[in-house]
Amino acid sequence: EVQIVESGGGLVQPGGSLRLSCAASAFTFGSYGMTWVRQAPGMGPEWVSAMEIGGRTYYTDSVKGRFTISRDNAKKTLSLQMNSLKLEDTAKYYCAKGLYVNSVPPSRYWGQGTQVTVSS
Repeated sequence: EVQIVESGGGLVQPGGSLRLSCAASAFTFGSYGMTWVRQAPGMGPEWVSAMEIGGRTYYTDSVKGRFTISRDNAKKTLSLQMNSLKLEDTAKYYCAKGLYVNSVPPSRYWGQGTQVTVSS
């Protein structure tokens, strides 16, 4: 069973920053690539970013240069530093087990999500 808990979401003004974290358990974190997806209200899930075991990273075009994915295998955590946030970044963000690039992982691999709201 995948156990993933996201945190760090909140309300932020446009141009602001947030750092999301994802704590993983019940699987060998260091043996898996990891992925972030998001889902805006009334929309389907959107792939955001992913990171290989070896550290190579991937981003959807709309967040390149603004978001940074990172991981700490010792702490079994995945992070997403989000800078220069825009209104369109408003969504619930999910961390997922496995490396998915430009595709959305099955929801059974997601955590419960953390809400990010960008509003003035």
